[in-house]
Amino acid sequence: MDLFTASDFKIFDIPGFRDRMGAIAKNVRPKLVAIGEELAPKVSEMVDRTIFPHVALHARRTVNPPDDTWMAMGSSKRGYKQDVHFKVAISRNCVRLLFEVGPEYYQKGEWALEWKREHDLVRESIEGNRKLSWFKNEHDEEPQIGLNKLSTDALRDLGVELTRRREGQLVLGRKISEKEFLGMSSASFKRAANASFKPLSPLFSLRAPRVLVAS
Repeated sequence: MDLFTASDFKIFDIPGFRDRMGAIAKNVRPKLVAIGEELAPKVSEMVDRTIFPHVALHARRTVNPPDDTWMAMGSSKRGYKQDVHFKVAISRNCVRLLFEVGPEYYQKGEWALEWKREHDLVRESIEGNRKLSWFKNEHDEEPQIGLNKLSTDALRDLGVELTRRREGQLVLGRKISEKEFLGMSSASFKRAANASFKPLSPLFSLRAPRVLVAS
């Protein structure tokens, strides 16, 4: 598995749309494909269902070049945006390992209710983790606050972000600075990714409606 190099991070300094998109397609996208193929089997084990990697194509963009690009992992072969998903994103200054409930998730309201109902599970899984943070937006390089700094009530209230506005989202994960990332081997990056996704994996199961069994 080839990792990103210093020149890959500098791609996001390229000003022109066509030039930056060309460099992303040539140099970054193949590495995201390889990362997805490497990580997906382990993530599938974590969530007990088959996970499919999807690399961003930025097809909706025609003028402004993206400030980041990514590989997302979800349970559908067709795409990831309408479901909860994991993500490996690269931008100018960092790589981010994320779990997202995005604006286009079709069950945001139901998921937010499960977040509250199952808060003990949520808290036990992620509260106090020093390397995981809350990001206000999926494209932000800097997190808003570490999860270990949130009170139980503040952690619960993060679910409100999903339904407070139409574009509401919930993004949790870890930032790895460019400097730290460039010092990683393929094996150490894979360990970091698995260690970040594992405590977030119970949140993936909140997507499934409960099945009530008659007594």
